[in-house]
Amino acid sequence: MDLLETYIENREMVQPNHANSLQTAHGGNVLKWMDEIGAMSAMRFAGESCVTAHINGVDFERPIQVGDIALIEAYVYAAGETSVRVRLQTSREDIRTGEAERTTESYFVYVAIDGDRTPTPVPELTVEDERGERLREAALAGENGRR
Repeated sequence: MDLLETYIENREMVQPNHANSLQTAHGGNVLKWMDEIGAMSAMRFAGESCVTAHINGVDFERPIQVGDIALIEAYVYAAGETSVRVRLQTSREDIRTGEAERTTESYFVYVAIDGDRTPTPVPELTVEDERGERLREAALAGENGRR
């Protein structure tokens, strides 16, 4: 499956029930949203259920205020025998203008499982165009701390 076929994005409006005492999105809610979208990207790629196996650090760079839109983007950038590596980025988006500012970034590893909840093989990841190659290279560089 091609990298671009694994790209998924979702938006959440940050409501008061998502906020901490500073009226910004609670980090746990942001992580939950990222994990859900990351798992969807991994499942699209694997064609199987996927479970979270590892989170390679999370960088909270700036807050998302109550009333703001959290834009979560995910895509598979590498795969092992049964594992899938997904880059996740969250941005604060102005829904009226479409302007976005990155707030959070991480790299998650999911494992594909079959009906018996046993790890199962995943397909090979392909990259068929320049945009996909740029995304893959950016993810590999970021994962290794070379943003």
